[in-house]
Amino acid sequence: MTDLITLTGLVATTPRHITTSEGLAITSFRLASSQRRYDRVQQRWIDGDTNWYTVSAFRNLAQNAATSVSKGDRVILTGRVRIRDWENTDRSGTTVEVEAESVGHDLTWGTAVYTRTTTTLSTDDSQWVPVDEPETQHESENSSAA
Repeated sequence: MTDLITLTGLVATTPRHITTSEGLAITSFRLASSQRRYDRVQQRWIDGDTNWYTVSAFRNLAQNAATSVSKGDRVILTGRVRIRDWENTDRSGTTVEVEAESVGHDLTWGTAVYTRTTTTLSTDDSQWVPVDEPETQHESENSSAA
């Protein structure tokens, strides 16, 4: 079973981008998410425990994330979470994986410049391929004062 989750956090590893032999684009990275709270007694901000997630994006989202997200960026993402226990001869643990449905920069921490991409069907008719759209001006920039 998978549940939908929204997370904010820090991209903790350099995003890894691959394309499988079948042409599937995959980008993955680790996300560190921790709560901050203000301690009135100590009169300072305190970091809570950090939760770690392995985030994977596929297809167009993978392509866009690979060119837009870097280690150290603050992001917000939504995706399907899956929690799996693992075990080997030496250790055991739990992995929390998120299959991203959307990823973006967290504008609480900075600004971003957005470039829209459109998709067209590739020549082999098996995959949608992003195509950069020419930049367009906003309506308010196009209208002139009379």
